[in-house]
Amino acid sequence: MAEANFCAPKRKRRVYESYEAPYPVPLKREESNAYEQEHYYAEIMNNNVIVRNPDSMQALYGKGYFGKGVLSRSRPDYNISDPTLAAKWKDANLLHMPIISSTKFQHHVEWAKSLLQEQGLEDAFIEKILEDYTKPIELPCDRTSSESGDHSPGININSQVYAAEEESGEGVENMHNGENHSVKSTQNMAHCLEGDALYNPLARLADCETTEREAVTEVHCPRHNDLIIHCGCQYPDDMNEVLQYNSIKDNKMSVEHEYVLVVENVLPFNDKELSKKPEVTERLVCKRNPFKVFEYLQLSLEEAFFLVYALGCLTIYHNEEPLTILKLWEIFSLIQPGFKTNYMGYHYFRSKGWVPKTGLKYGTDLLLYRKGPPFYHASYSVVIEMLDDSYQGSQRRPFTWRSLAGLSRITANVSKELLLCYLIKPSNMTDEAMTSPECMKKIKAQELIVSRWISSRERTDQEEL
Repeated sequence: MAEANFCAPKRKRRVYESYEAPYPVPLKREESNAYEQEHYYAEIMNNNVIVRNPDSMQALYGKGYFGKGVLSRSRPDYNISDPTLAAKWKDANLLHMPIISSTKFQHHVEWAKSLLQEQGLEDAFIEKILEDYTKPIELPCDRTSSESGDHSPGININSQVYAAEEESGEGVENMHNGENHSVKSTQNMAHCLEGDALYNPLARLADCETTEREAVTEVHCPRHNDLIIHCGCQYPDDMNEVLQYNSIKDNKMSVEHEYVLVVENVLPFNDKELSKKPEVTERLVCKRNPFKVFEYLQLSLEEAFFLVYALGCLTIYHNEEPLTILKLWEIFSLIQPGFKTNYMGYHYFRSKGWVPKTGLKYGTDLLLYRKGPPFYHASYSVVIEMLDDSYQGSQRRPFTWRSLAGLSRITANVSKELLLCYLIKPSNMTDEAMTSPECMKKIKAQELIVSRWISSRERTDQEEL
């Protein structure tokens, strides 16, 4: 049998991430004693394993690249903001809120309306609710400009900050001092928001003790929305209390208001301008999003069971009840008939340092990445089969010469190698023994790389010999 040549993984040209860790658990015993190991939670929803907590999502994907975002291609970083509009209004959006178009905002309103209609509410009552909830939020700076008589339709919500700085001379002073103009504008906008109690709908969540402004740290208040940068709350000195407040924020603020900036078209209201061809201008209007879109991390069954069984850092719930390892082994086998074979192959390659992902788009079971998908292209397309020690058994994917040649050609066209992984179990292993994942201790794995035979290359090699 010819010996296969190992090809080095092909690194991607542009890498926008830094490598954190191969697993979301400490690798050394000293590290595990230094701090308590983090534990994550998931739930089974529609035969899928879903992680909801934002911190858990980032940790599981960032350390080992487990799962993918349900609204994203890979990393769960979906943002409602339109990238084109965010780049266009980059200088105006000092509060760093999502920017969406008016059409997209109307879609969210329609989704919220249909959700309320399912609850049996009357249309008139629904319209009233949505009208009150989605009405524009008048910022204090906007009111100041309207009182001063400036009614230019092209002014956005932050333009008055620049005007105030120019009149007071702060902008010139910042230029001489070398300070960033946008940072100063952000602070002025934040101070403007603090002075209006009507604008702060989340202040009722907690009673805040005001302190001197110089004593307020440059940290977002965990009791309020990120829209309010400096609320005057006293921050605890103990770092443990800070972490506790942050966890409360993640669990509590996820159900609070989401503020967005909507790009709306404004027609001229001057009589002279109306006689001419109207020029449509745009402005940003701050509103509350009536229908929030949540990003979840979806784990494959193999990834979820590996986190539970091999690493012990995940607990999966179903109907608010935690599931044991044996129960998960049984449930996953019912959801996916070939789960046991796929997981044994997944466990084998994960233990060897590869990052396996599903290979359905290339007609195989797994794709093997070095370090993770952001850094390298997949090196191997893996087909997993289980046989006994006499190499007999019913194959899940019986190959013919034509199907094998086609799969090999597809794999070669995407710059990968076809790898056959045979799981060899003892002949005396019964089906009852397969009801527990402990059966993997008696199973061996054998790898076989399938390469295309090229006659011209073979003749050249023989002539050289």
